[in-house]
Amino acid sequence: MADWKQISGALVRISAGSRTNVWGVNSAGSIYRYTNNDASPWVQIPGGLSDIGAAADGTVWGVNSAGNIYRYTGDQDSGTWKQIPGALVRISAGSRTNVWGVNSAGNIYRYTNNDASPWVQIPGALTDIGAAADGTVWGVNSAGNIYRYTGDQGSSTWKQISGGLTAISAGSRTNVWGVNSAGNIYRFTNNDGNPWVQIPGGLSDIGAGVDGTVWGVNSAGNIYRYTGDMPG
Repeated sequence: MADWKQISGALVRISAGSRTNVWGVNSAGSIYRYTNNDASPWVQIPGGLSDIGAAADGTVWGVNSAGNIYRYTGDQDSGTWKQIPGALVRISAGSRTNVWGVNSAGNIYRYTNNDASPWVQIPGALTDIGAAADGTVWGVNSAGNIYRYTGDQGSSTWKQISGGLTAISAGSRTNVWGVNSAGNIYRFTNNDGNPWVQIPGGLSDIGAGVDGTVWGVNSAGNIYRYTGDMPG
């Protein structure tokens, strides 16, 4: 894949908060963190997850196949997972205070920053969600429709953006990437009138960071880092 460098390993979900905070899970649910060394790229982190969200500030959240929700606590390699009440199937962490997820019914939840009462439901229905460090939030629904959140914490509005995607990731307002059901890769142009430019390659999941970092995995589990015209 032109502009993509294959990194050894095998993952089915990936999240890139920044160049130095990249996490993924494999088909068995094992958790891996990028070591920042392509020669020996991954260190396994104890636990089992089915989806993961890594933020630029080091925040990491995950959900397992039963829908249980966890936040990573401690340092990068010897931390632990704290279970947070609730049930989600997809999760995305833009920062410590911008964490969003969707459950198996498509309901959307935003983290309240209070573990005792952690989630507020946001009107709408999505199947995948991407939350960025700057508060940007994008999502896609089961029909492949694409939405950008235009509300603030006290109001809730989703603006539909033309196109069709099955997975989406937002690193920042200007670094939004997605893949469609055929595995085609798209980057947001920052122009709602002509929103997407196709990037050569084929992926099944994608992770975009605040600093321009982009990683992806394909349907075979191969892992790629974008080396094209974006920073990082």
